[in-house]
Amino acid sequence: DLLHDAAFKNGGLGRTILGPQENIETISRRDLYNYIETHYTAPRMVIAAAGALDHDYIVHLSQKFFGSYPKESRTDFPVDFDQAQFTPTENRIIDHNEPQAHIALAYEGAHWTSAFSVPLMILQTMIGYYDRLSTPANAAEDSPYPLIRSLANASFDFSSHLSQQQQQQQFEIFDVCHSYMAMNTSYKDTGLITFYFVSPPQTAKITISIIQTYLASLSKPGSFDEHDILRAKAQLKANIISQLDALNNVCEDIGRQYLTYHRRMPLAEVIARIDAVTAEDLRATANHFLTNKPHAMAAYGTIDDLPSYDHIHISNFNK
Repeated sequence: DLLHDAAFKNGGLGRTILGPQENIETISRRDLYNYIETHYTAPRMVIAAAGALDHDYIVHLSQKFFGSYPKESRTDFPVDFDQAQFTPTENRIIDHNEPQAHIALAYEGAHWTSAFSVPLMILQTMIGYYDRLSTPANAAEDSPYPLIRSLANASFDFSSHLSQQQQQQQFEIFDVCHSYMAMNTSYKDTGLITFYFVSPPQTAKITISIIQTYLASLSKPGSFDEHDILRAKAQLKANIISQLDALNNVCEDIGRQYLTYHRRMPLAEVIARIDAVTAEDLRATANHFLTNKPHAMAAYGTIDDLPSYDHIHISNFNK
């Protein structure tokens, strides 16, 4: 909620789904009924079915239970009345009851039908995730994820960030960053590329710098190792296939694709689109969305020493 409020200030995507408490407490049965009558119409619905079924019988049931639904919209609001606008701002909440720094750094991404959507999925998979509870320290340098390797191999001058005692310690990746994950969220007319990490308060600045340096490197020649690309593609395809292992997931996939693409995209086409992405495509995507681009940020916990938004913003353009 804090990140979306910063990234889409004063817009629909920036508001919490549940709404403010005062609104929830005043919702009546009549409000719910009017909402359903207005928005539950045929043009806004997809009936999806999968498995051992009789198509004609599904059509019969659909006509029986949904055939009376309005064939046209019952609202004068245009579909794009609240078009998303990315706002590079931040939200910070200092809470010393939370000893760590929780930070989400985000850049504007691509909408569902964008030509960049598949390359962004591969980039997200390539950047991956890290958790100190599941990755041994001595395995970080050999991780299949380049960002983890960057965190493990980074050599920093800690003198401006850490005490003399801390400088004398041998810092492992555990001490710099406890966990991170990359997220790529697409919407109808925009998207959000997010890097969420948890770190000790004194190394939050360092972790941000490592992430910014890594993101800036993605648009440079030779930035992508072919092995990393093939691994990310294979993992992405495996993730997509595994999400379709249950019929309820298949129905959800059918409904989402019809609402997004107005057709069901065959699995073979999805895999072909993934296989068609090249290293140059990934560099162009990184350059378009991540290189010298403003960011939105949400930070929570013990973040007293976190650099200012302007300092982090300027660093986006100096890597």
